[in-house]
Amino acid sequence: MIPAKRGTIINHASISSTIGGAASHAYVGSKHGVLGLTKNTAVELGNHGIRVNCLSPYLVSTPMTRSFFKLDDEGIAKVYSNLKGAKCTLEDVADATLFLASDDSKSWSYRKYQYNGRSESK
Repeated sequence: MIPAKRGTIINHASISSTIGGAASHAYVGSKHGVLGLTKNTAVELGNHGIRVNCLSPYLVSTPMTRSFFKLDDEGIAKVYSNLKGAKCTLEDVADATLFLASDDSKSWSYRKYQYNGRSESK
């Protein structure tokens, strides 16, 4: 990517990259690490035309989350949704990933996108 002076890196963390208590310390620590890596590589690689972003979904129903929270798909959507009734799906995460990989987001870098009704950039 550096020789080409362009590229996109999209990291995936979770809401646990910014809050504690939602999961085990190992999981939360690793997600904080992903966010730190995203921030640093965005600065380091930005001068080479490489964009770096991080998607941090609030809660997506997966086998891991259903097992951890001991809830089915509907239970996760009801209890952990704060998107005014909407639930974040794997397809939503895939769509956001594809958008960030596309030229439509060519000026977006060094951001963290939380699927909790808002986006944060710091």
